[in-house]
Amino acid sequence: MQRVSGREATALEEMQEDIMRPFTKILNEITQHKWAWPFKEPVDVEGLQLHDYYEIIEKPMDFSTIKRKMEAKDGSGYKNVREIYADVRLIFKNAMRYNDEKNDIHVMAKTLLEKFEKKWLLLLPKIAKAESELSKEEAHEQLDKKLAKEATYGSMTRDLSTELSKVDMDLKNLKAVVTGQCRKLSRPEKFILVKGIPKLSPDNLLHALKIINESDPNFKHSTQMVTLDLDSQSDYTVWRLHMYVKKTLEVQATTEGITVTTHEESIEDKKNNSKRRRIG
Repeated sequence: MQRVSGREATALEEMQEDIMRPFTKILNEITQHKWAWPFKEPVDVEGLQLHDYYEIIEKPMDFSTIKRKMEAKDGSGYKNVREIYADVRLIFKNAMRYNDEKNDIHVMAKTLLEKFEKKWLLLLPKIAKAESELSKEEAHEQLDKKLAKEATYGSMTRDLSTELSKVDMDLKNLKAVVTGQCRKLSRPEKFILVKGIPKLSPDNLLHALKIINESDPNFKHSTQMVTLDLDSQSDYTVWRLHMYVKKTLEVQATTEGITVTTHEESIEDKKNNSKRRRIG
C-alpha cells in the first residue's frame, strides 16, 4: 500500500491496521482454496493458444499481480482496500467472461467469487467506518492547507498593493518631472513640426500619430491623410512629438545620405538671413 505524510498518513495507517489485517485473511483463504490454482498466475495465453483472449479480456488480472501491487513501494501500488477488492473481482469476472458457463474454470471462478463477496460484505461496515474517519482527516488537512494558502495570499496581496501604490506614485512623479521639462513650442517651431511630419516614413509616421493618440483618444487619423491641430494638444504631447520627429528625421536623413536642417537650425538661419538683409 502507498504511504502519505502528515495526519493523513497516520489515519491511513490506522485504517490499514483495522482493515488490511482481516482483508488479508480473507484473501489468503481465497488463494489457498483448492480451486484457486488457475488464478494465481497470469493466463498463459500463448501456451494455451488462446488467440482471442486479448480481444475479449481488456484488463487481465491474477493474484500474483495483486500481491506485487500490494507490496509496491514506488507509488504504483494500491491506494485503498477497495482497489484491491476490485481487482480480486476482476480475476473471477474475466474467467467467467472468457469461459463458457459449463466450463470448469467458469464454475470455479463463480464459486470463489461468491465466497469472496460474502466475506467482503461482513467486512464492509468496518471499511465504511474507517473511510469516514479518513475523509474527516482529509477534510481537516485540506482546510489547514486552504487557510495557510489564504494567509500567504493575503500577505502577498498586501505587499503587492503596497508595491503597486509605490510604482504608481513613482510614475506620477516621473511624469510631473518630464512634463515640467517640456517647454511650449513657438509658432515657427510648430510650423516646422507640421511640415516635418509628412516627411516621416510610414512606420515612423504611425508611431508619431500614436504619440498623439495616447493623450487624445478621440484623435482620428490615417497614414494617407493627417489633419493635425497642434494648438488643441497639450504642451507635453507637442513637445514629445517635436522631439520624436526631430530625431527620426535626422536618422532618416543619415540613412538616406541627406543632410537635414533641424528646427532650431532652421529658425536660426531665418534670423541670420533677416539680419543680413537689414545690414545690406
